[in-house]
Amino acid sequence: MQEHTLSPEDQLAILTDGVDTVMPQDALLEKLRLGRPLRVKLGVDPTAPDVTLGWAVVFRLLRRFQDLGHTAVLILGDFTALVGDPSGKSETRKRLTAEEVSAYAASCLDMI
Repeated sequence: MQEHTLSPEDQLAILTDGVDTVMPQDALLEKLRLGRPLRVKLGVDPTAPDVTLGWAVVFRLLRRFQDLGHTAVLILGDFTALVGDPSGKSETRKRLTAEEVSAYAASCLDMI
């Protein structure tokens, strides 16, 4: 883990650059002021064999936390892929088999 020398306010500025809303922002700043590394978790589901451009955005933000000395945890799940979650779309995604999800996860991990 890299040590950081930036103030909590400077860290917050870096972490929120390009971010529309942080809720609750005051709570994040208070956690940064404690001076302890944060554990930041991101969960994604492999619904295809490729990492998408949409993932790149959140991966970059996760990397910002790492660069500031915090712990980033990537959770590669399978539930959404298995149940065919529509993600707000009018049609449900095709349900995938456990074997397909495993293959997609392996492919995505190779790209990450």
